[in-house]
Amino acid sequence: MDRLPGDQQSCSSTDEMRPMDTVRIAAVGAGVVGLSTAVCISKLVPRCSITVISDQFTPETTSDVAAGMLIPPVYPDTPIHKQKQWFKETFDHLFAIANSAEAEDAGVLLVSGWQIFRSIPTEEVPFWADVVLGFRKMTEDELKKFPQHVFGQAFTTLKCEGPAYLPWLEKRLKGSGGLILTRRVEDLWELHPSFDIVVNCSGLGSRQLAGDPKIFPVRGQVLKVQAPWVKHFIRDGSGLTYIYPGISNVTLGGTRQKGDWNLSPDAEISKGILSRCCALEPSLHGACDIREKVGLRPTRPGVRLEKELLAQGSRRLPVVHHYGHGSGGIAMHWGTALEAARLVSECAQALRTPAPKSKL
Repeated sequence: MDRLPGDQQSCSSTDEMRPMDTVRIAAVGAGVVGLSTAVCISKLVPRCSITVISDQFTPETTSDVAAGMLIPPVYPDTPIHKQKQWFKETFDHLFAIANSAEAEDAGVLLVSGWQIFRSIPTEEVPFWADVVLGFRKMTEDELKKFPQHVFGQAFTTLKCEGPAYLPWLEKRLKGSGGLILTRRVEDLWELHPSFDIVVNCSGLGSRQLAGDPKIFPVRGQVLKVQAPWVKHFIRDGSGLTYIYPGISNVTLGGTRQKGDWNLSPDAEISKGILSRCCALEPSLHGACDIREKVGLRPTRPGVRLEKELLAQGSRRLPVVHHYGHGSGGIAMHWGTALEAARLVSECAQALRTPAPKSKL
């Protein structure tokens, strides 16, 4: 959780507030990270108002393209115990939804399947093995289905589908009094003095909004197909070929193209995805209604989750940065949103604490 030049860890501001005032909070970004952060803030921060501001909402966000499988990536710059905490909090949150009457509305379901490897991985038991359900090594008989693969893991995990989950989060946010504003933000200072605290959940937008050169796109192209007979997920350990059955379609993937900003589907890539997936699951030759989707994963060496006090002359703007989840936005979102909400709460307390008067 590295810092950009000029970062400060305090959120106290020279603009004093009366103790009973409502703290006005803006969250910039309306993907899974922005919306979940806003919901967590509305629950955890007392006497606040929360407004989500974005120029793109569902179904136009990266989260809408994501397959939404809870199989987390590894962030090289984030301690493993922290990644495990984020993943477990997200899994527990979504597991509760999957076991409720809201499951279909929220687009959350349990899926069982296999992660398979062409050579034995250095890490046979990943850090998240005891968070997902029933994790075990695949048997020789199971591996017969995949003659090109020598090792595999079987487990049950969750799938969280953006096109249903994002509207569900929006509904929960509005139900707790949150507001949603469609507007493009070019500079965080535009939000001062209308807001007391800004939460930056702008993903790739943070290249401009936070001046962060470490964040870059990793392009992902997928196919959404009709193949209702496919019930088990299959994921090649490389993460480049996967078959994820969902509520109304099956997601076939994928690609990881670093630094590629192109949002238009590439027909050759689609052909490659389909042939790789058919090699793992030949019945997919019968898939129909094939739709191409592209999303840009907002990637950096670690999620940026920290406070910064912006200063311009005598003006102060407390900011909480919360972005850079890469391919783990859905897998990690609730855990990181809870942490972001705690940081916002600290900022709100600092604003409500009168600065000590200097004795002259």
